[in-house]
Amino acid sequence: MSRDTISIHFVKAALTGAKRLNIDTNGLLTRAGIEPELLSQPRARVSPDQYTRLARSLWLVTQDEHLGFDRIPRRLGTFAIMCQLIIHAGTLGKAFERGSQFYRLFGDDWAMTLIRDTHEARLVISVPKTLDPDHFITESMLMIWHGLACWLIERRIPLERIQFAYPQPEHVDEYDALFFAPVMKFDAERTEMTFAADYLDLPIRQTENSLEEFLKTAPAQLLVKFKNASSLTSRIRELMKAHIGEEMPTLNEVASLLYLSPQTLRRRLAAEGKSFQGVKDNLRRDAAIHLLLKPELSLEEVAQRVGFSETSTFHRAFKKWTGVTPGLYRQLHAN
Repeated sequence: MSRDTISIHFVKAALTGAKRLNIDTNGLLTRAGIEPELLSQPRARVSPDQYTRLARSLWLVTQDEHLGFDRIPRRLGTFAIMCQLIIHAGTLGKAFERGSQFYRLFGDDWAMTLIRDTHEARLVISVPKTLDPDHFITESMLMIWHGLACWLIERRIPLERIQFAYPQPEHVDEYDALFFAPVMKFDAERTEMTFAADYLDLPIRQTENSLEEFLKTAPAQLLVKFKNASSLTSRIRELMKAHIGEEMPTLNEVASLLYLSPQTLRRRLAAEGKSFQGVKDNLRRDAAIHLLLKPELSLEEVAQRVGFSETSTFHRAFKKWTGVTPGLYRQLHAN
């Protein structure tokens, strides 16, 4: 089970279109298992399952795959039809081209364009700021198309650069999990992700049968299935997951396992905007959030399972991480 969690920012951003349509968003949140009161806690987080349920509820209630953000709704099933077209494109490059042509049929509210040079390919996403003030659709399209491309060729496509045509957002810390790339730039001329052009020539390995299974969870799963396996932060998390609830490896021990010196590990983490203690804290936070959703576990048991011998210490740490105490977090999700 994934122990990753999702910032409440993305929950609030996802509701923007529904609010424009005067839809009862509190009811949607409750049905997804998210207490509306959490929206007022900027450090609050939800599980991927909760976020997936919210996304599906939003699609159903808005009858729009763009959740009420666009002037022209994208009827449910649009994404599936597009996938059925690109599955037979032959190569990833042709799949991108077909996808771009398909979505041009719906107007100019937003556009996806593939640009290929000798060595690089750039996927450009353009969404009017008036329709996407929190950059939710922009972020979602980048995630969905990157995830879809990886699935089509059955290989993870590492990003070389990613840039955004807007200032650095307050939730920039989340971008490492969403879009990890060695170079990340804001206030750029356009929003685009860059990867090696060779990937465009790879054959599509999926079939109509595998597509049928894929569509049972897509595109919701593409929004919560983090693929940042290349970052040092993710590698450290994977190493330490097996030690949640017990004494975790020290920085020196993790550095040795990764064949790095402690100084290099610290420097590379700092380059990703992270610290070793921060990685450990986020891992414990995510594990605690998942465990608190299990009513059969007492708060003392949750504390022990994430490595705290004192429940009071766990309470203080959890409130520092999320803005609420573990008891209140559980109470808010008891419905």
